[in-house]
Amino acid sequence: MAPTGKAGRYRGSVKEFPNFNASQDAEALYTAMKGFGSDKEAILDLITSRNNKQRIEISQAYKSLYGKDLIADLKRELTGKFERLIVGLMRPLAYFDAKEIKDALQGIGTDEKCLIEILASRTNQQIRNLVEAYRDAYERELEADVLGDTSGHFKKMLVVLLQGTREEDDVVSEDLVEQDAKDLLEAGDLKWGTDEAQFIYILGNRSKQHLRLVFDEYLKISGKPIEDSIRGELSGDIEKLMLAVVKCIRSTPEYFAERLYKAMKGLGTKDNTLIRIMVSRSEIDMLDIREVFRTKYEKSLHSMIKDDTSGEYKKALLKLCGGDDDAAGEFFPEAAQVAYRMWELSAVAKVELRGTVRPASDFNADGDGKVLRKAMKGLGTDEGAIIDVVTQRSNAQRQEILRTYKSHFGRDLTADLKSELSGSLAKLILGLMMTPAQFDAKQLKKAMEGVGTDENILIEILATRNNREIQAINEAYKAAYHKSLEDALSSDTSGHFKRILVSLALGNRDEGGEDLTRAHEDAKVVAESLKLSDVSSGDSTSLETRFLSILCTRSYPHLRRVFQEFIKMTNHDVAHTIRKHMSGDVRDAFVAIVRSVKDKPAFFADKLYDSMKGIGTDERTLTRIMVSRSEIDLLNIRRVFKEMHEKSLHHMIEKDTSGDYCKALLAICGGDD
Repeated sequence: MAPTGKAGRYRGSVKEFPNFNASQDAEALYTAMKGFGSDKEAILDLITSRNNKQRIEISQAYKSLYGKDLIADLKRELTGKFERLIVGLMRPLAYFDAKEIKDALQGIGTDEKCLIEILASRTNQQIRNLVEAYRDAYERELEADVLGDTSGHFKKMLVVLLQGTREEDDVVSEDLVEQDAKDLLEAGDLKWGTDEAQFIYILGNRSKQHLRLVFDEYLKISGKPIEDSIRGELSGDIEKLMLAVVKCIRSTPEYFAERLYKAMKGLGTKDNTLIRIMVSRSEIDMLDIREVFRTKYEKSLHSMIKDDTSGEYKKALLKLCGGDDDAAGEFFPEAAQVAYRMWELSAVAKVELRGTVRPASDFNADGDGKVLRKAMKGLGTDEGAIIDVVTQRSNAQRQEILRTYKSHFGRDLTADLKSELSGSLAKLILGLMMTPAQFDAKQLKKAMEGVGTDENILIEILATRNNREIQAINEAYKAAYHKSLEDALSSDTSGHFKRILVSLALGNRDEGGEDLTRAHEDAKVVAESLKLSDVSSGDSTSLETRFLSILCTRSYPHLRRVFQEFIKMTNHDVAHTIRKHMSGDVRDAFVAIVRSVKDKPAFFADKLYDSMKGIGTDERTLTRIMVSRSEIDLLNIRRVFKEMHEKSLHHMIEKDTSGDYCKALLAICGGDD
């Protein structure tokens, strides 16, 4: 069962990967490690986006397909901290813990901090699983090895914890709480010397709920927290272990947040600690750890990892972290203020949108038509000549070439190109030969035809086009498919998602500026709709309709002001809140609208990055965005891409595609940043 936290919600950062196919993933990893060198980014992207259960299935599939041990192959291909992290993720948690403890016990000296961290923080079931995994992996008893490698009261407390028999009953006896608090006080502060056995018995066996009340009672009768007494009465490893137990009783996420902070602060990084915690908590309580970390240290765990590590190791850790709370606007007033300022910048910035494809000087439609005809005549096709003409002409010039070609040769240029080209290159070149409205209409049609609907394409196009573009798409759709776009959307989608798409497809967004009074009222509706306001404006159906109307019909300048007012009112970022309170296609559509309002080039830069990162390329998305943005804002997208992902769009296309398709994409890209 997946661990849950607040109100039963899953609090891990790594989730089950949808449409999982173990054999397919095993093949992808094999390919990534085949030949000279290995595709480390592909490996980390795949492994960090599958949960532990899925990784085990991948290992089994790898063994079945290739007769080889996946962990052994990963060890051979990877090195250093990155290898330790990836290999750690491939083991079941109990076996990962067993390996960590084995490493802590063997060799010269014992890593007591590792023993303390694991045994003080694990649940009864996790401890029992660990003991069994240790026996299975090393054919030894963990308790015997701990007894042989530790001593004194430290050893005794470790053995108690190793039993995995902490009481789990949440029904607490007030009398026993008072008695335990009194016994602890008498075993320490009121005694000449210390009765460590009493500390070991109570802290090693009582339930968490019981002990929290004991700590409260102890503070009441002694005037100081239990931690102060432990520091005063105990020393060395037993002191550290008891303090760790108390911290985990009070708040396990806070214990790990502190461990992570200490692992990275100052000079040098304690990588073993960092790896151990990021691996072991990624499917348990990483979201809670992040929240505590941000509150306690006034910086996000994500930002600290980013500043303190590098390379593929950093990328993998950030994937396990799962998000940057400095940008989320949730929980943290400071982050909300940053988000407010970012909307302010978005509102005042006058960014000149620039495409990469511009009208060719000395344009000659008839001459271009002849070049294209020659490139397709006879045996073979000169793809290079076609790419040079089509990618270096504006869309208006291409339309003129189409007309001239028909007049001169009595042939349909589109049909000729379709018969001569194939695959991804054909889709790209044919897309460029359409008008922008025809191209968008075709993408929408393809998204809705056949079995299933590609909601992502519908969202991407309808959430990002302006009124003029939407109206042109409607006309092109009707002309090509003899059916209105609104009817097509209505028959192919349903519920709130249908209402959003139909509203966007009407192309009725206001085009004026902001209205501050109205923006404040709109922000209240958004807050109420997302359940962040106690004020009620009536029934929920009316509220949902108004929320939808605000996001789908208000002007961009006005919405920027609405989202600023929302932050001021709720201390939350609107996109983050939509993700938290909504789900499915409705959530994705509203987030796309918000992102488009805030920074449309950044929205497309992210989609381009996602289409090429990891194993495999989503060529459909790559082609669609490169074609549709080439004369609008692709230069802006390129610049944002470099800032966001620390590599150029040109470089990523070059690395991720090949042949004439790559050549054509790079021509549209227009340069390497």
